[in-house]
Amino acid sequence: MIAAVVLGLLLAAALNGADAPNTLLDQGYHNMYNLDFAGAHRCFQEWGKQHPDDPMGPISEGAAYLYSEFDRLRVLQSEFFTEDDSFFKRQRELRPDPSVKGQFDGAVTRGQKLAGATLAKKPDDENAMLASVLGVGLRADYLAMIEKRNGAALTELKSSRAMAEQLLSKHPSCYDAYLAVGVENYMLSLKAAPLRWFLQMTGAQTDKQLGIERLRITAEKGRFLLPYARLLLGVAALRDKDKATAVRTLEWLSNRYPQNRLYREELAKLKR
Repeated sequence: MIAAVVLGLLLAAALNGADAPNTLLDQGYHNMYNLDFAGAHRCFQEWGKQHPDDPMGPISEGAAYLYSEFDRLRVLQSEFFTEDDSFFKRQRELRPDPSVKGQFDGAVTRGQKLAGATLAKKPDDENAMLASVLGVGLRADYLAMIEKRNGAALTELKSSRAMAEQLLSKHPSCYDAYLAVGVENYMLSLKAAPLRWFLQMTGAQTDKQLGIERLRITAEKGRFLLPYARLLLGVAALRDKDKATAVRTLEWLSNRYPQNRLYREELAKLKR
């Protein structure tokens, strides 16, 4: 189910750890996960004004546009990750907002151009490499979760994972990058054996245990993607019938982001 593919996502570790810097970027992501999209855009745009060469400004704006569509279309409900029939049925009913798509594409393209300009001068720049990984991941999310173009999303997913591996080879403490490796391996491991074999032949990775291990690294140490990694681990727990872990995960998310109804609703379902 490539749908959860990356959601490339997206997400913030703002206020998630004692060492996380309280920057405008962090606050913007915190607002985004609290479903305060106007507040998120204000933070990201102000960051862009103060740091015009930083690709994370527009990339983060793209994340906020995408996440607002996820919220409006309610594509992040847990049943999408646990009930394939329900997921594919719901996807056919989606009506994306073309204006939001335009804003999303524009923001991600600006971020990728800034990242490319930085990498042309400093090929090992960690921030620019991470922005590139996130930009490709965000596009994969839109393709899979909104447009339901799973083949195109798979291509972007593999590209995001390969870029993340390159980033980690140079900056192993960039803990957000482990998510791209974890998502591809875990999500594609859920496919039937013949399809997993075919995906492996195309260069995809489908190792469930490796996926879980990489997700845990981001869930424990990530900055921007820590909450998303925790959500995916909660989804994995649900699939494995580990209700207690799923409840703990959603309780943490609900407490951290009290305005996000998704976490509250899914937690209530589990507790019923």
